[in-house]
Amino acid sequence: MNATVRRLHAVDAAAVEALADVLVDCVEGGASVSFMSPLTRDRAVAFWRRVAEGVAAGERAVLVAEDESGICGTVQLVLSQPENQPHRADLAKLLVHRRARRRGVGEALMRAAEDVARECGKTVLVLDTASDGAERLYERLGWVRVGVIPGYALLPGGGPCDTVIYYRELVGSA
Repeated sequence: MNATVRRLHAVDAAAVEALADVLVDCVEGGASVSFMSPLTRDRAVAFWRRVAEGVAAGERAVLVAEDESGICGTVQLVLSQPENQPHRADLAKLLVHRRARRRGVGEALMRAAEDVARECGKTVLVLDTASDGAERLYERLGWVRVGVIPGYALLPGGGPCDTVIYYRELVGSA
């Protein structure tokens, strides 16, 4: 992999713009990541500005992968959970730009997110994903498949897609 992964402790304007590029690219590529096609740049920027507010409030952690062209991938940990679930975080929005796929970026982001979760005292992670191929990565990394919800969301072009729920218990947690 020719990319480095790091946590953003603050999401500045330049990062918002670069992350918006990744999000738009993923949606244009057909990824079911909560947005319909066409995703305007303004909507993508607005999304990342809201995420930046969550990072500033300590509610989220954002990790990015960067290659020679800049940010090429990202993943989030939703750290803020109900009071009876302080040990848990949601893993959200694993996004890899099409230019960086099949180079280990997704795996590196996942491993780094698990490390950050441990540093934050989390022992259980949960995620949901469209049943479109990412399942192989999650299962290879030790995530446990809970089940499938048929027709849970829409693909960017409008057709229905199933969603798969996973969890991972973290060992060596803080």
